[in-house]
Amino acid sequence: MISREPTLERLATAERLLLEPFGLNQTHLSRALAEIATHKVDDADLYFQYTRSEGWSLEEGIVKTGSFSIDQGVGVRAVSGEKTAFAYSDDISEASLLDAARTVRSIAAADGQGRARVGEKKIAGGRSLYQAIDPIATLDSTAKVRLLEHAERMARAKDPRIVQVMAGLASEYDVVMVARADGTLAADIRPLVRLSVTVIAEQNGRREMGSGGGGGRFGLAWFDEERIQEYVNDAVNAALTNLESRPAPAGEMTVVLGPGWPGVLLHEAIGHGLEGDFNRKGSSAFSGRVGKRVAAKGVTVLDDGTIADRRGSLNVDDEGNATQRTVLIEDGILRCYMQDALNARLMGVAPTGNGRRESYAHIPMPRMTNTYMLGGDKSPDEIVASMKKGLYATNFGGGQVDITSGKFVFSASEAFWVENGKIQYPVKGATIVGNGPDALTRVTMIGNDMRLDSGVGTCGKEGQSVPVGVGQPTLRIDGLTVGGTA
Repeated sequence: MISREPTLERLATAERLLLEPFGLNQTHLSRALAEIATHKVDDADLYFQYTRSEGWSLEEGIVKTGSFSIDQGVGVRAVSGEKTAFAYSDDISEASLLDAARTVRSIAAADGQGRARVGEKKIAGGRSLYQAIDPIATLDSTAKVRLLEHAERMARAKDPRIVQVMAGLASEYDVVMVARADGTLAADIRPLVRLSVTVIAEQNGRREMGSGGGGGRFGLAWFDEERIQEYVNDAVNAALTNLESRPAPAGEMTVVLGPGWPGVLLHEAIGHGLEGDFNRKGSSAFSGRVGKRVAAKGVTVLDDGTIADRRGSLNVDDEGNATQRTVLIEDGILRCYMQDALNARLMGVAPTGNGRRESYAHIPMPRMTNTYMLGGDKSPDEIVASMKKGLYATNFGGGQVDITSGKFVFSASEAFWVENGKIQYPVKGATIVGNGPDALTRVTMIGNDMRLDSGVGTCGKEGQSVPVGVGQPTLRIDGLTVGGTA
């Protein structure tokens, strides 16, 4: 059997799901784009999407919810200067396409100066970072429920203090196709799965929660015995640790961040400030600082959408551009920002494959994929041993950041008090307060244990949510403010 090149195979699948059932072909797409281009716009695109998703949740040994949904539609966009006109419909038809095209072209006058022209068809180059599979079909419903029941039994068997277990399994099959005014055609087939385990432990009337989980762009067979055990151990250990926690001290102190998921602080406090739209508008604390030192030596931060099977990775972004491994900060020097097509054009640079949108009903904007800091040369033990007094935060809950000022507030869901280089006891209620650009300059030790998170991140921006990845090594940051409960 002869198989097609993966890029062409994905495009054929997208056409079969998104065009053929509605009597459409590439000629109809060119006609809609030509309709937009009768007015002088700078850019235009069509974004087709078919999404099938399924979710199961189990609590107290009972399946509490089971859900299944299918969504499909098309988004039509025209760009003129800094202005964007956008229309979308869940009715995929030639009439809807042409109607949307006539609506969005009104953003520019018929005699405007836009540069968009409908070009010859060209298939966009893409990557092959994950299999083009439907993860929902990789296990039957009975097996999915058994998986959740097995996770619950594992958690309860770990310790008699575990009094409640909640487990969830989510799968998504997402097919997208992009047609641009310059003739570019691109498609992607994006599997996505996630398993989560949450437990509540009780001791002497006190209850504490812990959670674990992970996922990525693969089938449900990923969740084998070893993987489920890992997630269960994370959840149970976190809950039992918090049972022993004491009120967190407060004040300015040294803070050590653990590897992996604590990179969410890097994502929020620094990553959003490096997205192109905020910097084009001058509203980021990093605006106008390319080529300047913004962090301590040794700090190198990347956004990389090209890591195989990762939750934040994409073969092409939502504008049809191949994703990239983009060095944002190199040895403390700011090198560039993350760009979608619109902001790249207005800033006179190339797109970086970071144009992302939640769905066909949303416009694209520059967004992170997998954002992380590279490792250094210190062992984690050496970093903790260097602390006279301070907080060692190994897991985080929620957080907030102000893009313009760079100020952030994060709550630590698992943290420890350290004195004279020794971990003394777990603490509860610690919040870390700081300023992203300032915090980068206060990094004094970088661990050799860089790790990506387990595949649980979802990023929100301007009302849109997309899956992302984060990561970092163990980091020592001096002079952060910790708000505590002591």
